[in-house]
Amino acid sequence: MSSQLVFPAMGTDAHVIVVGGCEQLADEARRRIFDLERRWSRFLPDSEVSFLNDHAGEEVRLSSDTVALVARAIEAWRLTGGAFDPTVLGDVIRAGYDRTFDELALTPGPSALVVGCTDIEIDGCAVRLPRGTGFDPGGIGKGLAADIVAGEVMAAGADGVCINLGGDLHVLGEAPEGGWTIAVEHPAFDEPITVIGLEYGAVATSTTLKRQWRVEGQLRHHLIDPHTGLPSSTDLTLATVIAGQAWVAEVLATAVLLRGSARAFDLLNEHTAALVVDDHGRVSRSTGFDAYAGALV
Repeated sequence: MSSQLVFPAMGTDAHVIVVGGCEQLADEARRRIFDLERRWSRFLPDSEVSFLNDHAGEEVRLSSDTVALVARAIEAWRLTGGAFDPTVLGDVIRAGYDRTFDELALTPGPSALVVGCTDIEIDGCAVRLPRGTGFDPGGIGKGLAADIVAGEVMAAGADGVCINLGGDLHVLGEAPEGGWTIAVEHPAFDEPITVIGLEYGAVATSTTLKRQWRVEGQLRHHLIDPHTGLPSSTDLTLATVIAGQAWVAEVLATAVLLRGSARAFDLLNEHTAALVVDDHGRVSRSTGFDAYAGALV
């Protein structure tokens, strides 16, 4: 027996599948996702992330969930050699992404915020951002939420679970008949690039093609290169990463995309695998990806 829910959350579509356990587990997973969104969204003025940003330079006490988010974001910065930086909020705002994607303005708002991930301080449940910086969880929030909720659903008695937050996906335990199958889709292709078979672990996809807008006739997208402070000029349009945790898969997908085709797989190890598509539609896979994937289109 399995139960499924599909609903909007975290600026995307959430898909929850629970195998076994009590009937309420899927609803509890949905409530937990909404709870994390209320804590972590930079677009909600009363969220903990907004409170943290409003008090940059001061030590603020946060929930254990939000402290874990900040800690994972710092770890992600180290893991990716700075390709993922949770303090690019100023650059994101200057690029025009200063409100939810559905409400983007044609003229970017000004921002004096600078980057400063190296100087974020965590002491127990207290966090201090460097003065003049801002924290933007970006995609790592969806990935970490998928990890947290999947683990909690299993601990509550489920036999298996799949939490999919806009392509940041974590599966654990028993799978439905036929297994957990995940289609890797590209916005420019009519058919999936490939289908991944996953018994446990996580998948995340990052692309420059979905969240695009124009400012004064110039095309912008949401993936900021921390080294330039501008939307990335990478020759890759999509990266999909398989890893043990969804937050790791998410930040590596971002890093792989930003590095471009020449160095796409440099950050991967024996526990991760990736697929990329370049701006000519060419598909490449890292060593180890074939163990999870079917035939490419």
